[in-house]
Amino acid sequence: MIDTGQLLLAEYEQIKQEQRARIGFRDNLIYATFGVMAAVIASTLARTDHLELLLLLPPLSVTLGWTYLVNDEKISAVGRYIRDELAPRLKDLTPERAEVFGWESAHRRDTHRNSRKRFQLAVDLLTFCVAPLAALTVYWVLGPKDWPLLMISVAEAAMVVGLAVQVVRYTDLGR
Repeated sequence: MIDTGQLLLAEYEQIKQEQRARIGFRDNLIYATFGVMAAVIASTLARTDHLELLLLLPPLSVTLGWTYLVNDEKISAVGRYIRDELAPRLKDLTPERAEVFGWESAHRRDTHRNSRKRFQLAVDLLTFCVAPLAALTVYWVLGPKDWPLLMISVAEAAMVVGLAVQVVRYTDLGR
């Protein structure tokens, strides 16, 4: 027969496994984004008479950025669940009511956490929002002034700004 403590530990192992997988996937999205940027920029430079190719960057960046953000939030949600749900339940099951999963809280008390999180916010905004807005700016200044493409570019700018708002909104600066 399985007791409650064993079940909670099994749950912990499963969600930590999910968290590790999401961390790997999330981190690889940065490399994928850089690859997409390089491909779009290289294609544009190879065909300078087709600056409208820059309009590919915003939707690709928003898609990858949103996927990054969703995974990052789920990674944080796992940590919250362990701290707020699993750890207290397991603590109640120990005879000495010892703290469990201390790392899940300890790393959040690091004195440099806030500055790291702010720097990460800047990197996320630069990667997923500033770069596509720069591509749109180049298109608006140097590209063809076809009204359908201009309308598309304005919609893309709105999407990028929307992503930027969400990136800032989901930033966890708390302890």
